[in-house]
Amino acid sequence: MNRNYHCLTKSRSLGLKPLTLIALLFLNLCSIHGLSQDQEEFTISGVVSDQNTGETLIGVNVLIPELRAGVITNAYGFYSITLPKGRYEFLYSTLGYASLAKSIELTASITQDIELAENAEQLEEVVIKTDVEALDIATPQMSVNALTAQTIKNIPVVLGEADVIKSLLLLPGVSNAGEGASGFNVRGGAADQNLILLDEATIFNSSHLFGFFSVFNPDAIKDLKLYKGSIPARYGGRVSSVLDIYQKEGNSKNLKMSGGIGAVASRLLIEGPIKENQAAFLVGGRGSYAHLFLPLFDIDNTAYFYDLNTKINYRLDERNSLYLSGYFGRDYFGIQDSFINSYGNAVFNFRWNHNFSDKLFSNLSLIYSNYYYGLELDFVGFKWDSGIENFNLKYDFNHYLSKDFQLNYGLQNIHYGFNPGKIIPNRPDSGIVEDQLTQKYANEAALYVDLEWGISDDLRAEIGLRGSHFIRFGQDEFNLYANDAPVTFDPFLLIYQEADPTETIRLGRWERLKTYSNLEPRIAASYTLSDDLSIKASYTKLSQYLHLLSNTSSPTPLDVWTPSGPYVQPQRLDQYAIGVFSTIDDRNYSIEVEAYYKDVAHRIDYIDGANLVANNAIEQVILDGDARAYGLEFLLRKNKGDFQGWLAYTLSKSQQKTAPRNENEIGINNGQWYNTPYDKPHDLSIFGSYTINSSWKINGNFIYQTGLPTNYPIGQFDFQNVVVPFYGLRNQQRLPDYHRLDISATYRPKRKPNRVYQSEWVFSIYNLYNRQNAASINFRQNADTGVNEAVRTSIFGLVPAVTYNFKF
Repeated sequence: MNRNYHCLTKSRSLGLKPLTLIALLFLNLCSIHGLSQDQEEFTISGVVSDQNTGETLIGVNVLIPELRAGVITNAYGFYSITLPKGRYEFLYSTLGYASLAKSIELTASITQDIELAENAEQLEEVVIKTDVEALDIATPQMSVNALTAQTIKNIPVVLGEADVIKSLLLLPGVSNAGEGASGFNVRGGAADQNLILLDEATIFNSSHLFGFFSVFNPDAIKDLKLYKGSIPARYGGRVSSVLDIYQKEGNSKNLKMSGGIGAVASRLLIEGPIKENQAAFLVGGRGSYAHLFLPLFDIDNTAYFYDLNTKINYRLDERNSLYLSGYFGRDYFGIQDSFINSYGNAVFNFRWNHNFSDKLFSNLSLIYSNYYYGLELDFVGFKWDSGIENFNLKYDFNHYLSKDFQLNYGLQNIHYGFNPGKIIPNRPDSGIVEDQLTQKYANEAALYVDLEWGISDDLRAEIGLRGSHFIRFGQDEFNLYANDAPVTFDPFLLIYQEADPTETIRLGRWERLKTYSNLEPRIAASYTLSDDLSIKASYTKLSQYLHLLSNTSSPTPLDVWTPSGPYVQPQRLDQYAIGVFSTIDDRNYSIEVEAYYKDVAHRIDYIDGANLVANNAIEQVILDGDARAYGLEFLLRKNKGDFQGWLAYTLSKSQQKTAPRNENEIGINNGQWYNTPYDKPHDLSIFGSYTINSSWKINGNFIYQTGLPTNYPIGQFDFQNVVVPFYGLRNQQRLPDYHRLDISATYRPKRKPNRVYQSEWVFSIYNLYNRQNAASINFRQNADTGVNEAVRTSIFGLVPAVTYNFKF
């Protein structure tokens, strides 16, 4: 009798519901102990690393083909699997490395560390991957994509600077608000609904130079995954997606340097051993210098960015490892010293890995994250500082109970501090009085458990539960309103207006102003129809307690984060997804088709004419709304041969609604659903890479997207000889459709024998046919003819670039 069925029957006889967490845990235990009565089991565990650098490898497939069983290395390269006594053929494989087959006889529990050799041909072979190449059909994980650093460097981008965020935009379900827009949108969600992690630390602004570049140095990236749905229970706090990025740990065997010199920026990365095979460091820097050439054109402005990546790791012994990592980035933009804007992220992370046993792996993280925004207006005479910071404690466990069960669980606590803004006079005669907007504080705690369950050879499931608890603490000034309504409605003018506070109170720093608690279940399942075909389905529930105050289509550095509280409820998401996954022609091609539906409750909306800058009573311009998004995603990949690439198409809809609160109100947009500012019904991306020979490779991508929603005037009237336009309902019109073609060619000089130094030249052209895509369309009256006219604003035309990359 199947041991899973035997244990399930036993749990029913005890009166337990098999789908409850208690029964699942009982099933785990009886599955292990029940089998051990008939046959001995032993555990093989270890760490998989790079043979040349000592870098631990994430997502390596550890397969036992004869048992149709396997496991994947975790974020620190650790794996563990328990099998019956016997001799087995183990296959270790991952992208970019030569597969390793090893025959191992299990007569006792053993530690088996593995080093994989880099395979140069394979490094260029697969341009997009999922968590597991050989098990991607069977695993219940869906709605996840990953890009390698090499793929990111292959994709042609503006000004030739390899860019993580721009590369993600070529994946199905991912878009942004246009050229030069910061952030990204996933499955119809807003940019602030994405959780962006760098070595587990939160990044609040992912862009340099207002969206032209991302903050991530591709040379320092070890692993990147984007979860669009079926999000594991260890993640929380955002309702749209999770972008999880890990930095390299550093080469523990040899001192290495790599970098690149581009048209607008250069980068350099140094890594090497502190103690060979035991401790290593990594330092990477990147900066732009285009502003140095502006004086040649008599332009007295400045715009540049820089960032620094650092990491140290130390393996104390076989069971303990320590990591210190950090990131610091700044942007600077100035206009003739009269306007100066600076902003950026700073993060620091200390981690301790500990193996309690060959089946129980743990990671303790202490994390600090900060986002700063500064503005100086010299012609007015003041400086403006704002930002957000958090202190994060995480403790995560991976428990490998058996080859059919893995239990992941842990806890997290984040303390937030919000500085909405402080104004400071920058000279004695400015007439500006120093003022501090009310600072806010909050705490978000969570517990989670996630079970990966191999129910049978064909059916697998991942069942998770996250419990979150949010506390909004007291502050120096807090407004009270009649009927708890900070926004009122004028029935005569038919508009929403700011209410006047009835009282302002002061609460102690640790007093509880408001608390919220949410249970967030997650479930995903896969059924394998054959070795090359499976169907998957998932349900995900998420809560988000932070909100980005922005009434633009993409985030700007001036936008301010605010916590949930008495007048602003947390956003809550329910997402459903179903998909079909297939490989054909011996995995030469793969096809993924997914459909999804998302409901978001308590998505904030703004009254018409809302002022979000330096507003000390932001609740007076916020309304409670709902959002929904649904769509169909298609991804066709070619994974092998001289030509590789993918075609991604998304058909989707993203809408928002703010209904009237009572029968006397009309709501926003007459209470009807309207397009979100980032709704794009059609989104097509094609990427291709062709290796001509060992020296030359050409890459290209084509993008076509429906134009973004906007509002055009639908009429006009004269008021005291002034023509005043008026507009209809929200986001009823659209900008012209967006499309462009980018190409690049990479030349690698023939490498001389025994030569350590390697280099390559990358020649790229962004927007090859010089399409003038509209960033905006404004209307004005022609001064000569008096006729109204539309004026299109475009950001980029054809942009050539050259980049030189090197490593030694």
